[in-house]
Amino acid sequence: MAFLVAAVVFLALLCLFNLVLNLGVLRRLREHTAELERLAGHAMLMPYDPGVLIGRTLPEAAAGARLVGFFDVGCSTCHERAPQFAEEAGKQPALAVITGDGAKVADLVTVVGGVSSVITGDEAGSLAHALGVEAFPTFLRADQEGRVLAADTELAAMATAG
Repeated sequence: MAFLVAAVVFLALLCLFNLVLNLGVLRRLREHTAELERLAGHAMLMPYDPGVLIGRTLPEAAAGARLVGFFDVGCSTCHERAPQFAEEAGKQPALAVITGDGAKVADLVTVVGGVSSVITGDEAGSLAHALGVEAFPTFLRADQEGRVLAADTELAAMATAG
């Protein structure tokens, strides 16, 4: 009988300990949820607008390009837009800036490299950062002096610009 009482007391203490732990976890989850809501609300106030790039001057590395496309190897949309960029790049001086590394770099270079100049590796990341490109793909149309006339994440918008 003493063994049964000891087992019941032990299980009751174990359940009480479990309850205390669960209450602590729930409290932490509420704190994290509030923090995530705060961060999500903050991110929604500042969406990426490639229009802020209009008026900037292209760095020396992009000199002479009238159409500049920023691609990332991990971006599926970039791989979809690369043939459209190559078609448009065949009509004017163009530059493809490809960030990231791995085998997919070669895939993008194969698509756009025949009709445009290509920058990859660290130089590509530096160029994207210098211009303030935050989303991929991003397309820029520049004048002869290298001043950005139009910027968008859709290549179709570049057909009517500049």
